Amino acid sequence: MATDPAHLGPLRRTAVYLGLGLWAAVAALPFVWMLLFSSMTQGETLRRVLWPEHIQWANYVTAWREADFGLYFGNSLIIATVQVGGTLLFSLLAAYPLARMQFRGRDTVFAAILTTLMIPEAVTMVPNFLTVSWLHQHSPVPWLNNWPSLTVPFMASAFSIFLLRQFLRGIPGELWDAARIDGAGHIRFLVQILLPLCRAPLLTVGLFTYIGSWNALAWPLLVTNQPTWRPIAVGLQQFVSEAGTEVHLQMAGAVIATAPVLLLYFLLQKEFTEGISMSGLKG
Repeated sequence: MATDPAHLGPLRRTAVYLGLGLWAAVAALPFVWMLLFSSMTQGETLRRVLWPEHIQWANYVTAWREADFGLYFGNSLIIATVQVGGTLLFSLLAAYPLARMQFRGRDTVFAAILTTLMIPEAVTMVPNFLTVSWLHQHSPVPWLNNWPSLTVPFMASAFSIFLLRQFLRGIPGELWDAARIDGAGHIRFLVQILLPLCRAPLLTVGLFTYIGSWNALAWPLLVTNQPTWRPIAVGLQQFVSEAGTEVHLQMAGAVIATAPVLLLYFLLQKEFTEGISMSGLKG
């Protein structure tokens, strides 16, 4: 059981805070190193100095222009937004019957969904690609080198279904009884009553989905062969290869690609923590 540091003795509390501070410093070290190197000149990066003599803001402008990050940023924003919306919709519609409805085989279906969490992503990549290729040939909408192949295969998330299902199971059944008395069905109950209560877990699912979509690299490289719909991670990978020994520009590109995710996390940090605590501890 977790212990509140405020209830510990002075020495133990100091040790806990020192340990947490050390752990936080170790976790933040790569980001600090990336920020420092991104603001240096190329000569300073080669000399491995610890602090730039003058902050080189021009590095970010150069990296943005040379890597064509404007195109990749726009692609990632569209892809992440579509994927987050689809994941929230399908995960909520799948989690609701698993949590609030009684039907034969419900537990078996839920166990099968959880089993997919044990399958490595690399194993599912080939079947997904074959499916997308077939849809590309038989659908009026092109899938390869287009946004459907980058979003639709990931809208069914087992982890998202599990997280929302755990939260919905903890909602008192009296709310459903009161809704039935008022003549509400499952759809109305879900939209008008449960949806406002699910703000924290939905934001958590959205944040996880957004980060996963923003950082995707292997799958976009597989289903796209031109920059028209390639996301920011692919653009960064190509820019790092092209920049060669220009470490300061590589780090500037990494900062540009990482900043939106960090900003989104800091804005939603409270809801993220609340969503995990409310969803993950319910049976």
